[in-house]
Amino acid sequence: MPKGQMAWLFFGFSGRVSRAAFFLGGMLLIVLQIFVLYRFTLAPEGSGASGLWALLFWGLAVVSIFASVALGVKRLHDFGKPGIFAVSLFIPMVSILAFIVLCLYPGDAGANEYGDRTNAPKQ
Repeated sequence: MPKGQMAWLFFGFSGRVSRAAFFLGGMLLIVLQIFVLYRFTLAPEGSGASGLWALLFWGLAVVSIFASVALGVKRLHDFGKPGIFAVSLFIPMVSILAFIVLCLYPGDAGANEYGDRTNAPKQ
């Protein structure tokens, strides 16, 4: 993977991302959140470890929200839609359906206004 590709995937808003990259990136974020939450539940209540895991959870939650928006915007770009529709990923009950649709809906085969190819920032 080229240098900076992971940073672009989770924090960049330009370009396009494929269904597989969107799904795997989303699953990575979920697994990280579940792991930190699990570790928090194992820590004794009121301990320093409990406070540390709680802090890590909230920090990861903020980063995950930003990364989810970035992934959603690039996934929408892959089939020529504006990134503002990524807001649907945060509407309760609609978010699961929106995630599934973004995982299954095929992107544009060729270049579009958001980039020449998938899984790369717009050049």
